[in-house]
Amino acid sequence: MKVIDHINQAKGTLISFEILPPLKGKGIQSLYKLMDELMEHKPSFINVTYHRSEHVFKKTATGDFKKVIVRKRPGTESICAAIMNKYDVDTVPHLICGGFDINETEDALINLNYLGIDNVLVLRGDAAKNETNFEPEPGGHKYAIDLLRQVNNLNAGVYLEEDLKHSIRTKFCIGVAGYPEKHFEAPNMETDLQYLKQKVDAGADYIVTQMFFDNAKYFAFVKACRDMGITVPIIPGLKPVYSKKQLTVLPKVFHIDLPTDLSNEMIKCKSDEEVEKLGTEWLYQQSVELKKSGVPVLHYYTIGKPGVVCDVVKRLQ
Repeated sequence: MKVIDHINQAKGTLISFEILPPLKGKGIQSLYKLMDELMEHKPSFINVTYHRSEHVFKKTATGDFKKVIVRKRPGTESICAAIMNKYDVDTVPHLICGGFDINETEDALINLNYLGIDNVLVLRGDAAKNETNFEPEPGGHKYAIDLLRQVNNLNAGVYLEEDLKHSIRTKFCIGVAGYPEKHFEAPNMETDLQYLKQKVDAGADYIVTQMFFDNAKYFAFVKACRDMGITVPIIPGLKPVYSKKQLTVLPKVFHIDLPTDLSNEMIKCKSDEEVEKLGTEWLYQQSVELKKSGVPVLHYYTIGKPGVVCDVVKRLQ
């Protein structure tokens, strides 16, 4: 089932989770162990992230250095299919611009369609680790809206090979990302919202937000979107804090603010165990307020501390 259908048919706030595929060389059993825990809370769908390939230089026998492409977490398509097959739950694979040209993207979408996966979250993705700014692959998409348009073209039966006859139409439900605290590359919030509206006008079915720790920023973001004429569902993305290191890591990596009340309490904590206890309660209170306000879905980023997320969801239910 499509994410938008889950939302439209729901009688209350839904639950969804986001997970990572296993690292290359690892088996799927560790993922199944996590999924066993998550499925106890009856999520409506599971997002599966994709991290772009990396370019590394390896020394050869002659002493020269060779550029090698490495994907640390391959297999997103097969992971989604395995989860759907084992747990009978819908999955949402992340589809990114970085690391793919348009032909590889079309092939990935065709494979997803063969597997019966009818949801994608369309993202530009981050710059490669060795790049200051995002650079697309030769023949690849530079912006998420271009990737979105390619998905929409397949939904209309339009493939890259224009001479294809009687081509089937895919039926992908398309999600896009939103940033309650502005995308760090956007010059201002107004411009960021304009870009977001362009993606919605181009066919995005819903928005899922970057993590935030201040619900007031989410509510302000939703109002600004509505004032801009964006009417699709806006799903809040939530994550717990669980270590003192996150005081600097989260703002640096994700370009978000930690509320003063939260950061002050984290500073007072004498151990990560105390931070985790604080983060659990903060996430719970965030979730209660958001659910009471009638958000369509509570979407939890489980990376790092899935047990904390499960504890919070259990208290909500």
